Amino acid sequence: MIKILFFLLPFSTMVAAGEPDTVLVKRVNLDEVTIVGFKQKKPNREPLSISTLDNRFLKENEILGAKDLSSLLPNFYMPDYGSKQNSPVYIRGIGAKKDAPSVGFYVDGIPHFETSAFDIDLSDISSVEVLRGPQGTLYGRNSIGGIINVYTHSPLDYQGTRFRLGYGSYNDIRLMASNYTKVNERLGLSFSGNYHHNDGFFTNLYTGKKADKLDNGSGRIGLVWKPANRWTTRFIASYEHLNQGGYPYGLYNADNGTTEAVNYNQEGLYRRNLLTSGANVRYDGSRISFNSQTSYQYIHDKMGIDQDFSPTNVYYGQNRIQQHMYSQEFTVKSVGDSRYQWITGAFAFRQTVDREINLSRFTNATRDLTNSEIPTQGIAFYHQSTLDLYGGFSCSVGLRYDYEHARCDFSKVQQPLEGKGETKSLADFDRSLHFSQFTPKFSLQYLSSHQQLLYASVARGYKTGGFNVSIQNDADYLYSPEYNWNYEIGAKLSFLNDKLIADLGLFYIDWRNQQITNTIPNVGNIIRNAGRSHNKGVEVSLQARPAESLVIHLNYGYTDARFIRYEKEERGGVTDYGGNYLPMVPRHTFSLTAGYTLYDVCSWIDRLSFNGGVSATGPIYWYEDNQAKQNLYALVNLKIGASKGRFTWEVWSKNLTNTDYLSYYFVTSKAYAQKGKPITLGTSVSIRL
Repeated sequence: MIKILFFLLPFSTMVAAGEPDTVLVKRVNLDEVTIVGFKQKKPNREPLSISTLDNRFLKENEILGAKDLSSLLPNFYMPDYGSKQNSPVYIRGIGAKKDAPSVGFYVDGIPHFETSAFDIDLSDISSVEVLRGPQGTLYGRNSIGGIINVYTHSPLDYQGTRFRLGYGSYNDIRLMASNYTKVNERLGLSFSGNYHHNDGFFTNLYTGKKADKLDNGSGRIGLVWKPANRWTTRFIASYEHLNQGGYPYGLYNADNGTTEAVNYNQEGLYRRNLLTSGANVRYDGSRISFNSQTSYQYIHDKMGIDQDFSPTNVYYGQNRIQQHMYSQEFTVKSVGDSRYQWITGAFAFRQTVDREINLSRFTNATRDLTNSEIPTQGIAFYHQSTLDLYGGFSCSVGLRYDYEHARCDFSKVQQPLEGKGETKSLADFDRSLHFSQFTPKFSLQYLSSHQQLLYASVARGYKTGGFNVSIQNDADYLYSPEYNWNYEIGAKLSFLNDKLIADLGLFYIDWRNQQITNTIPNVGNIIRNAGRSHNKGVEVSLQARPAESLVIHLNYGYTDARFIRYEKEERGGVTDYGGNYLPMVPRHTFSLTAGYTLYDVCSWIDRLSFNGGVSATGPIYWYEDNQAKQNLYALVNLKIGASKGRFTWEVWSKNLTNTDYLSYYFVTSKAYAQKGKPITLGTSVSIRL
């Protein structure tokens, strides 16, 4: 009864403003602006496939984590499985299940190199921007699949104090507090803090406890200072501590398509400490602009997983990772309306990843201890020029050069579990790799007198090779770089005085020397180069405002991603997977969201908002043989909010129809799966001072 009364408390969407160091672009939402990063001028006039979600959209659709973005945007998929350490991203079918990501992730210009740092809290974010396709001629470290940019608020553009308390199903508790203070016209200070607790969705039959409980606390401080009219400096630091249960996998029955309950005796867990800091210096001149981004990130995490997923002691794995990353990027670009525009930059980084893998084998009372230290450093230079040709036609040419050097100090020993007996050396090596590569980009665009844009582009994507820390044979120590050519045509159109905005695109990707993650029972995940695949598809984004208080967003993506050549050694033979669909790539991603707002409803309600959405994903093949798949499924979300003065009350639901679907499937000695999250309900109350 107490929970029901709590659920009927009020809850809020706060209005947000912009971001420092940005250009403001008119949006459909009257009280919102779109963040445009330093490297883009006007997203709706750039020959890029780009989607932007502003602060209002994020709040109205209860998007509080990075994985909530999955399928909201065309051909964007971020599966929710295992734990926050497992956060791969797939754009147009390009992605990586483990280790170095194929998609770049930036928060206020600070790069996140490890996918374990991708799934962050988005409850106090200004906007999110997703660029599809290779972006090497614009961004720091090379990205073969695309870029995700997350922007936070600036105290020079957005002020106020906010408090939010939320409660939902499965004892889901969220607390948020933030303050953005504009001390004077040149100085602003900010801080924000978040706490999230959830009891977990899936019960472990063996322990009787939830397998996927979560406690997550984070904080962020910032300072913006304008020492002179054309100069802006910004300092940001954030820290997060995560304590999470994980890997709620159950046996999968292929005959009837059901997943059994979680039932294992060893604890599944994930612990993460994430520290990120950055210093940004920007100069906006009359002819050129300059941007410097200095960044540091530290990750210390620990993972524990019952690798036999059964009530008996067979295998238990622990994985500890410590990462230090330093990076520096300088970017200079032209400013003005001249026929020739350019942007050029340099990026350098150094990253050290220390990893310890402890695999306990209870069947023979031994453990395998693997230790690896992998320092990587690199430097890149990029340039892109744009020239207006004639009558609305212009062309862009870009070129990037990358050099990276990596070294791996690797050792693997076997020792008895009880400390009695002989320790054996299984492997020991110290090797280095270096890679260098030029990647070009070309585009031709036409901008009509009515500001309708048509474009065609060709870009080469590239991702370096690296080292495996789980090996089955000597050939597994190293894997090679992968490449692709991305061909794209698109249009950005607006009608009826911007009441209808449409983005359309067609793409074709030739992906070669592809890096594929192979899950080997009792060994781990091993990356091997798989051959060649072709990805082709279509993207459609529509934004309509048929009435002053009604906004509709529609996004659809189709990806046909198949192996052209892939022969894999397994089960004592060679299997040809040519013609099969790539695993973990949904063929369809669809979302339809609508928001309707009433103002001055009565004396005790200033604003009443209704928001609803449906997203659909699939089919998804889980393995190269295409024998197991998740069919197309849909999730329905609803949200209602009422505001009076500084107070707002909202009630929301996710997966309202309680759709039964799989969020992950894999095979070791048996087939296992993780079910998607069931229906959840929640409410929140907030105040803005």
